[in-house]
Amino acid sequence: MSTGTIVAIVVAVIVVAALVVALMAMMRRRRLQQRFGPEYDRLVGERDSKRKAEAELSERQRRVQGLDIRPLTPSARAGYADRWAGIQERFVDTPADAVAASQVLVVAVMSERGYPAEHRDQVLADLSVEHAQTLDHYRAAEEISATAATGNASTEDLRQAMIHYRALFRDLLGEPADVGQGDPADAGQGEPRMQPAEPQTQPAE
Repeated sequence: MSTGTIVAIVVAVIVVAALVVALMAMMRRRRLQQRFGPEYDRLVGERDSKRKAEAELSERQRRVQGLDIRPLTPSARAGYADRWAGIQERFVDTPADAVAASQVLVVAVMSERGYPAEHRDQVLADLSVEHAQTLDHYRAAEEISATAATGNASTEDLRQAMIHYRALFRDLLGEPADVGQGDPADAGQGEPRMQPAEPQTQPAE
């Protein structure tokens, strides 16, 4: 076999290997983008490097795979749903207290499902693996809660916090988040009202 043939074979092997590596990297990137959604783009922007962001996201997956994450039992799911309904009813009279209670309830659901809830940044990283689509809602709710703790949140801010908490809450329960326009089938149980409905009066006969 001539030297030229050997060189050509070596070059071909290197090219094929490079293509395989590139294809594997592309498939890995696509899987991470599909799994993490907006969290992928956010982290790429923060790290200013797709490679660094993807390495961190892969590490998040490995960590969560080592946790004992489990679904709620039907009875636990129903119990949490009832507690949320009670908190939402309190919003009209005590919106700040209702938001604080909803924050506590969301953390309780996380803990029962097996997510460690002691450190905020780690909580966000862990949740991003299975709940990336509602993670920004949780971030927004936590920011409003921090503002509410200083007494500087408006009633509309608090209403938005409830809506944001509800998105992750329902996601953790395994239900559609129904954020945005709202689900017409959820009337009366959807977004918290800012004011109680006015009583209807019967026309005089």
